[in-house]
Amino acid sequence: MLKIGIIGCGFIGTQICLAVDSGVIPAEIFGVFDFSDEKADTVLKLLKKSGSSNRLPKKYTPEEMIGSCDLIIECASQEAVLKYALPALEKGTDFMVLSVGAFKNPDFFLKVRETAAAHGSKIYVPSGAIAGTDGLNSAAVAGLDSVSVTTRKPISGLAGSPYLIENNIDLSEIREPTTVFEGTAAEAVIGFPKNVNVCATVSLCGIGFDKTAVRIIADPTISENIHELEVCGDFGRMKMMIENHPSPQNPKTSYLAALSAVSALKRITDPIQIGF
Repeated sequence: MLKIGIIGCGFIGTQICLAVDSGVIPAEIFGVFDFSDEKADTVLKLLKKSGSSNRLPKKYTPEEMIGSCDLIIECASQEAVLKYALPALEKGTDFMVLSVGAFKNPDFFLKVRETAAAHGSKIYVPSGAIAGTDGLNSAAVAGLDSVSVTTRKPISGLAGSPYLIENNIDLSEIREPTTVFEGTAAEAVIGFPKNVNVCATVSLCGIGFDKTAVRIIADPTISENIHELEVCGDFGRMKMMIENHPSPQNPKTSYLAALSAVSALKRITDPIQIGF
């Protein structure tokens, strides 16, 4: 029975815990951690069981969970990935990353890869709030000419983004769809760390952070998070659009991002692997 530790008890962490607790995933939530004790306690109160041992999970520090779990799932922040991924991998503990923007630093990404290989551990990156990563991975084998992501979000989904603050962009003054950012994925994941993990995932699958083009549109006329992926290469051309409902708890997070983490866990624990 796979023992799982959760770092971050927001919407995504909660959905993962509930999926495991319901028996959808044959695993056990060993423990949870959040800087907010209130969030951690709220999640724990929702859980009725935890796998075959029938023990209820508890609050632990990430360091305690790393030494006791088979898999740590980060649902917190890029900073959490930078702090805990390497220690987990060094202990032979697998690590799932939701804040994929942490991999914008190629040196860190290489160190993660080398550490996992040296210690027999694995890094898992769910597809998140976008579709088409399987096709993008396949297309990249033959070579890609261009990859672009256009993200369109309601005003509430972009509030507080560092890029907007630094550039004095007042979202309250926007009355129609407005492009607030155009640049590379490397720049986007710094300026919008809570909003564009899809750009980071696409970059890892395709041509990298520095070559992936990103456009972010603030749109007061919509309630969904909309992502458009366009890829050109030797394989041909692929274009895909997905409209995501934001999570009920956090407008910056798409509901599909949580579902992708649950789906990734199902694949990890399933002896049949489909859709590679």
